[in-house]
Amino acid sequence: MKRIAHVAIPAFIGLAFATGGAVAQQKTLKEQIIGSWSLTSWELTYPDGHKDQGFGANPKGINTFEPNGRFSLIFMRSDLPKIASNDRVKPTADEAMAVAKGVIAYYGTYTVSEADKSLTLNLEGTTFTNQVGQAQKRIVSVISADELKYQNPASTTGGKIEVAFKRVK
Repeated sequence: MKRIAHVAIPAFIGLAFATGGAVAQQKTLKEQIIGSWSLTSWELTYPDGHKDQGFGANPKGINTFEPNGRFSLIFMRSDLPKIASNDRVKPTADEAMAVAKGVIAYYGTYTVSEADKSLTLNLEGTTFTNQVGQAQKRIVSVISADELKYQNPASTTGGKIEVAFKRVK
């Protein structure tokens, strides 16, 4: 019986140290989000419960986080119309409205709160100019080597936006 204890106790202690080492090596949220992420879904849930895919069923976009604390983002519908005049500053009223509704882009700096798994995006520039200078909080619900999901709990429409990405390789 003593012989089993002499083998089992060191094995248990070794396993405990190995597990502790793995936990110590786990990356922080900031380390995990660094890179480029391709948009896979975007969905707004309004306060009354109805849902909207504002960028369509097949949205396009990218969200990039740099190690120096800078980020950029662009989301757009995959079915945006071509501009008939072939001049980006001379769209028809309908074309201009489709682009205004179907594209958002912004950039700036970001900070990470490891405690509540959130990002704060500080907008320096955006196609929705009302938001320049505002801080935007995002709650990370999923983060892995290949997947990122976050929520905007306070959209300008009053609803909650859920966004999903896959890592760009």
